[in-house]
Amino acid sequence: MKVSGFSFLRDGVRLGYPFIESLQSALPICDEFVVAVDRGQDDSLERLRALQEPKLRIIETSWNENMRQHGFVYGQQKMVAQYNCTGDWAFYLEGDEVLHEDELHTIRQAMQRYLHDDRVEALTFDYHHFYGDPHTVYANAQFYRKAARIIKNTVRSIAPDGLYWAVIKDQTWFRRRNKRRNRYPRAAETGAAIYHYGNCRAEHYLAAKAEIANQYWNDGGWPSVYGNVDAKALGRFTGSHPAVIRPWLAEHANPALHINPDYQLTPRDKKHRLLSYLEKLTGHDFSKRHFKLVK
Repeated sequence: MKVSGFSFLRDGVRLGYPFIESLQSALPICDEFVVAVDRGQDDSLERLRALQEPKLRIIETSWNENMRQHGFVYGQQKMVAQYNCTGDWAFYLEGDEVLHEDELHTIRQAMQRYLHDDRVEALTFDYHHFYGDPHTVYANAQFYRKAARIIKNTVRSIAPDGLYWAVIKDQTWFRRRNKRRNRYPRAAETGAAIYHYGNCRAEHYLAAKAEIANQYWNDGGWPSVYGNVDAKALGRFTGSHPAVIRPWLAEHANPALHINPDYQLTPRDKKHRLLSYLEKLTGHDFSKRHFKLVK
């Protein structure tokens, strides 16, 4: 079994991403790691090259600056890297996402277990979405709690944006009558988690990210400060951080979240408060899932 890790990157240093730590966390279970890198405005490319990592393969790219809708440019860059993967599995990890060393064996076992299972096209992870500091996580349905991040390299998939995959359907006569030409992948659980640190960076990094990212998302939805948040959407993280990320947390993470006491709930906040209440009442998970779970 051969495993290809992959990602994309631009201005990782300037935006405070732990992209080196992310890469290092996945290398032990990958046979190669492909990164599509736009040179951008910092030395991210040079830092990757300086690793002199034999498993690392860098694809230099240029972003389409005219693509300004729904983050599709992120999907384009994701697919540039994925199309250069040569493994049985393609493992997508973003530059602010880290694996825990205690779960690497579990992840590798899941890939081996489902390698020849035709029912399974992808593998999912649980998520720890840190927000505002390394001790706080999103606890409600607003953020996805699970996501498919490993997909078989024989599956015809595309990335509508940088987050998820859509599998292209075979266009038989019967299926041509259905206008939907793609679907979410069929996925099994790895039993492992991804640690997402993008929203616990020092706040000046968050502001820089918002300035750039809002150019590629026409809804302007990237926040530039942490404090404007519904406190009831948050919870306390009680686990352990991956060893590789701990020095980065000490140097680059926001030290503490200070919630704005005058923050007014938005209609979206109120919606997710209602969903949280219904989750407690029914036991159902209302968070978004871009996959169909195979049981």
